[in-house]
Amino acid sequence: MRVAVVGVTGLVGTVMNKVLEERGFPISEYLAVASERSVGKKVVFRGEEHTVIGLQEAVSRRPDLAIFSAGGSVSLEWAPRFAEVGTTVVDNSSAWRMDPGKKLIVPEINAHELTSEDKIIANPNCSTIQMVMALSPLHKAYGIDRIVVSTYQSITGTGVKAVRQYEMERKEFKLEEAQMAYHYPIFNNCIPHCDSFLENDYTKEEMKLVHETRKILGQADLRITATAVRVPVQGGHSEAVNVSFHHDFSISEVRALLEQTPGISVVDDPGQNLYPMPLSAQNKDDVFVGRLRRDESNPKTLNCWIVSDNLRKGAATNAVQIAEFLASHQLVGTIHV
Repeated sequence: MRVAVVGVTGLVGTVMNKVLEERGFPISEYLAVASERSVGKKVVFRGEEHTVIGLQEAVSRRPDLAIFSAGGSVSLEWAPRFAEVGTTVVDNSSAWRMDPGKKLIVPEINAHELTSEDKIIANPNCSTIQMVMALSPLHKAYGIDRIVVSTYQSITGTGVKAVRQYEMERKEFKLEEAQMAYHYPIFNNCIPHCDSFLENDYTKEEMKLVHETRKILGQADLRITATAVRVPVQGGHSEAVNVSFHHDFSISEVRALLEQTPGISVVDDPGQNLYPMPLSAQNKDDVFVGRLRRDESNPKTLNCWIVSDNLRKGAATNAVQIAEFLASHQLVGTIHV
């Protein structure tokens, strides 16, 4: 399969290459693609050096599959151009997620919805992916009534500039405003501000959790409220989730359902101080769930703690899993010999 990775020099693009290598995705021709300022740079994929090409050249090469991680404006402009020449696009940005004509896919939940007609497929927000991975089996069993989620999101979710800001502050360097990814220092700090604020005083990140969860779970009126916080962690998002159900549950049933769900690892033994943490989730593809306990203040309500590597299952791995589903069901391109 002829595969283009668009945004190959960014944080997610780098992890995308790693995941494609690890999972042995079938590639006959690999295209490293980025913006004009990165054209001519070299990237190594499967032990071979590749020269980065621009978007227009990549379109002219007509890849079977293009995995985008280059930002919303690039995706809005270029994903349709790739689709026009027959390429199937899996897009990591927020550009197409809420487009009613585009599918928003977490493979373990709704990959079965995909067809060969889907030429632009949206990858959900990293925080949404890990939450719905844990809540989808519980929704099927008990019916979700309401979700209250607070996120603790890694600086890697913002990108290279945020990582640089953190490292500079950690070394006690003074930063100019232009060097900062955030309005405030992030080292030794928590910032309750992920993405930009909207008219309702929620941030885009918080509303992504609301709208995307409703779309993936197929329930437009699902009650959800979110608070998203950026924390000084390099890799791995965490979420404290309080979820009320229509039907009652037992903790043992919940644990068993989660343990049986592909892609979920239950780490939940308070007596041994075992619970999910971003440090132990780094470089892993599973979503880790723990601190399972009944909310004693509200009936039919569960508290849990959900952690995942935001660059892997939250972005690169989920996109590659979508591509794997497309390839295994012959929904994209052909193998070039």
